[in-house]
Amino acid sequence: QKENTALDNDTVGTYRQPAAYRVQREMQTEEHFQAYFERKLSSTLGGALQIPRENRQLQCSFSWGRFRKITLKMFPVLNWLFSYRFREWFLRDLHAGLSVGMFQIPQGLLGVWLTRLPLPNINGFLSAFCCSMTYVIFGTSHHISVGSFSILNVVVTNILKSLNFNQTLSSNGSLDNFSDPAFMKDYMEALTLTASITLLTGIIQLLLGCFCLGFVTPYVPKTLIDAYLTAAALHVIVSQFTFIFDVMLDFYKGPLDIFYNLFHFFLALPKANATSILLFLLSMVAQRLNTSIMITYKHSPIAFPMELLLIITVTIISNRIHLHAESSSAVVSMIPQRFLPPTPLDLSNLSKILLHAFSLAIVSYFLLVFVGERYASLHNYNIASNQELIAVGLCNICSSFFKSFVVSCAISGTAIQEKTGGRTQLAAAIGASMMLVIALKLGHFFQMIPNGILAAIVVFNVLPFLEKFLDIPILWRRDKYHFVIWLVTFAAVLCLGLDVGLAVAMGFTFFIITIRSHRMKMVVLGQIPNMNIYRSLSVYRAAREIEGIKIFQCCSSISFANMNHFKTYLLHKMDVKAVPLDESEMRALISLNLSDTAVERKDLKCSCVCDPPLPPPRIPYTEKLVKRCHADSDSSSSSVNLVHWSKYGDKLSSRTLLVGAADAQRASPGFNTGCRTEKNEDEGRGACLSPGSAIDNSSVQLDRLEQPMYLPRPVHTVILDFSMVQFVDLIGSELLRQIIHMFHNIGVTVLIAGCHSSVIADFEKNDFFDSCVTKETFFLTLHDAVLAALDKHQKPDELEPTAEEFAEEPLAEQQKVEYLA
Repeated sequence: QKENTALDNDTVGTYRQPAAYRVQREMQTEEHFQAYFERKLSSTLGGALQIPRENRQLQCSFSWGRFRKITLKMFPVLNWLFSYRFREWFLRDLHAGLSVGMFQIPQGLLGVWLTRLPLPNINGFLSAFCCSMTYVIFGTSHHISVGSFSILNVVVTNILKSLNFNQTLSSNGSLDNFSDPAFMKDYMEALTLTASITLLTGIIQLLLGCFCLGFVTPYVPKTLIDAYLTAAALHVIVSQFTFIFDVMLDFYKGPLDIFYNLFHFFLALPKANATSILLFLLSMVAQRLNTSIMITYKHSPIAFPMELLLIITVTIISNRIHLHAESSSAVVSMIPQRFLPPTPLDLSNLSKILLHAFSLAIVSYFLLVFVGERYASLHNYNIASNQELIAVGLCNICSSFFKSFVVSCAISGTAIQEKTGGRTQLAAAIGASMMLVIALKLGHFFQMIPNGILAAIVVFNVLPFLEKFLDIPILWRRDKYHFVIWLVTFAAVLCLGLDVGLAVAMGFTFFIITIRSHRMKMVVLGQIPNMNIYRSLSVYRAAREIEGIKIFQCCSSISFANMNHFKTYLLHKMDVKAVPLDESEMRALISLNLSDTAVERKDLKCSCVCDPPLPPPRIPYTEKLVKRCHADSDSSSSSVNLVHWSKYGDKLSSRTLLVGAADAQRASPGFNTGCRTEKNEDEGRGACLSPGSAIDNSSVQLDRLEQPMYLPRPVHTVILDFSMVQFVDLIGSELLRQIIHMFHNIGVTVLIAGCHSSVIADFEKNDFFDSCVTKETFFLTLHDAVLAALDKHQKPDELEPTAEEFAEEPLAEQQKVEYLA
């Protein structure tokens, strides 16, 4: 009991020291680790299991589990249908379905105003019903309401104009036009071409979905989606000006079309209908007041059905009182009220509409997916991009059977379905069924609703997409890259349209992502005293650099895009730089393959000049001459090097090192004998060449310094921390091997730490390892690499204070590692 009391007191009121752990193990390299702990699969396989050819057999088996998985993937409706919570969700879905269905009836009648290619009511409502039910079965979003999109309808209308199809309905058209045989012929040809465009769009989407090309969607950042939807919302709002002002204008399609249309609307303001504008404003106020009204059902809030109440009320009033505002009845009364059966695909214009159909397919799909992703993130579920592509493709194929337009996500209808509490696609099914029944029986009553009322409902429900403007300052502070993506996407979609703007935004975004992912970031690390923790020297004041060791952390993958920056950074931090060979060095290298040694003895002279000023630090090398120089050498060293060590701590050194591949093995670590090149006697400069195996050592004369100087020990080891490197491509591997050989030739060892097994597998595939670069230079952790470097280059009686802080264990147990944290 006393122990329990003490434990309770310690748990509640006393301060506990940070936990410490002590691990003692041998220092491990990749070579040792792979030798003691066998891998399940060879890294050269890249994780792919190779099966012998004689054991390969074709096996077919049936699994109920896999059949069930495939069925649920093909028919997503079964996912929520079998787990439907009737008591919790049904009233919500019924509420949402009634609101959406009632809104779709007058909304479908307004399509004739924008397209000027009116369909019979029965064709339009049957198309909307079939498309909605198709998406209910094959769609994966819980809130999407599929229907015609005004901007896409305008695009199709402009396509018809570009193909010289006559305008079928003008603002002052009359019913007598449909009695004209020539007019009816043009009318049917236009509807047939519209159906052909819709059918071809659906086929393209279906093929793209079957080939799983929807995989691109997960790589689209949320910033692009928000900017795209914001610009699309502005396009929708501008398209509603026709109904707000009761002014019929030809919509311009092309670059800067939204500004062109706005300018013409402002010019037409003196002709606007004041009653329509007043009804629009009153409807906006009513919907704004609706945000403060909330219904609670089972302790959960439900939005008040203002749209449903508004449509029913205005329908009753408009059928009783003439409101002197334009409605759809004037145009709908001119349309033949008979069902138009499907017609074959118009193959004569197939080549002309193919590109337009592909553009419509991309815009229709991405608009659907972007809105679906927005609401899926709000309600914590996922949508399948490929399945969405198949679903919208089937919807467009169904729409073509009724000579209707390309369908996509109806933004306003989707917003109403989500806002009114819809939980599943049962709401869309209820809304589509109610719409079809009411429209066919009571559709003539809804023709009297003023267009301004419906425009107010559309505008109010797309306004939330404009709220992303408020996030721009926050985005600027958090991430400049995403801020630029947002601005470019918004400007491109707003100025160039939903199709061209989407292409520009996607291309720019992938360019920015590629640049950012391949942008090299290097950090110089130092040790936190008495710990095995290494942090940036520029960030942490406590970090200390270990004498003789340079630690570089690479914070991105190494590829052809950033390899030059990687090399330049290392040479700069090592206080050296690469320069071209001078004339005498070039002649000497070329003469390596000649048998006349007298020429070599004449040119290969080197003398040491210790008088200042020193030339800039450099490493001259050329790959072409390197291959000729080391063709017969066992080592695959890739360069002949001349290094001027100009900075040792706080003192400047006039010593230089000239060493070749053969001498690098004999040079003592940390000490370099210097010589300065002498180009000619007048200039006092010349060529200093490496006394490698291909060059006679007797042809090089090294002059020793007359007066000895004290020089602190230079860098003898470079450690590359690859713990954050995800991959190294073929060109990056070649560069890395070149750098390792380049430093090896001047007596500097390069060690690599924390390299992921997949990166090592890539090295093996790229033939990275050779006699000089082995897995003995790859260490499991950064601390292992540092201990190995100290063990090789420091003696117990020469330890500096920084080295004493490096490890707590005595150097007699140098092969043991103790971690403290």
